[in-house]
Amino acid sequence: MIRINLLGQVRPRAQKQVVPLEATLQFLLLGAAVAMAAVILTIVYFSQKRQLDDTNKRIASLRAEEQSLQQVKQDVDRFESQKNVLQQRIDVIENLQRNRTGAQDLLQMVANTVVRVDSLWLTSLDRKGNTIDIQGVAGSINAVANFITELKRSGYFDQVEIQTAKENDLVPSVETYGFTMSVTIAPPSTPGGAVKTQPAGDSQPPQPAGKGRS
Repeated sequence: MIRINLLGQVRPRAQKQVVPLEATLQFLLLGAAVAMAAVILTIVYFSQKRQLDDTNKRIASLRAEEQSLQQVKQDVDRFESQKNVLQQRIDVIENLQRNRTGAQDLLQMVANTVVRVDSLWLTSLDRKGNTIDIQGVAGSINAVANFITELKRSGYFDQVEIQTAKENDLVPSVETYGFTMSVTIAPPSTPGGAVKTQPAGDSQPPQPAGKGRS
C-alpha cells in the first residue's frame, strides 16, 4: 500500500542512540585486559611447556645413566666375585707352599740334629701343630741326653720333654734304649720371620759318655 504525504511536511528521521564515552572506555579496557591476559597465559604456557620438556629430557638422561651404572655395578660385582675366587686359590697355594717349606726346614733341622749325636736314630716323627712327637733308638742313655742338648742348642726347638727312655731288646746282644719325647717348635726370632738355625759345624757336638744301664 502506498502512503501519500498531503501536508507536505518532512518526516523526521529517527535519531541514533548515543553510547556514553565511559562505557566505551570500559569496553576497550576490558578487551585490552583480556588480550593481555591471553598473551601472558600464552607466554606462561610455553615457558612451562619448555621446562616440562627439559625435565622430561633430564629424566630420560638420568634413566639412561642409571641403566649404564647398573651395568657397571654388575660388572664390578662380577669382577669382585672373580677376585675373591682367585684370592682364595692364591691363599690355598701360599698355605701349601708355606707348609711344604716348613716341613722341609723341619726335616732338615731334625736331620742336622740327629747327625750330631752318635749311636742314635729316629723311628717316628709326628707333628701336631707346633708340637712334634719323636720316637727313636739310642745306643745309650747319654746319647739320648746329647740329643736333647742338641735340640735345645739348634734354636729351632724349645720345651723338649723326655717321656720314656728304657732299654729294649730291639737288637739281640746289643745294648739299645728306646725313647719317646715331645718338642715344641720355637717361634721365629729374627727379622722377616726367618727361623734361627745353627749352621753345621758351628760347634763340636758333646761327646757321649760311656755306655751304662739305668
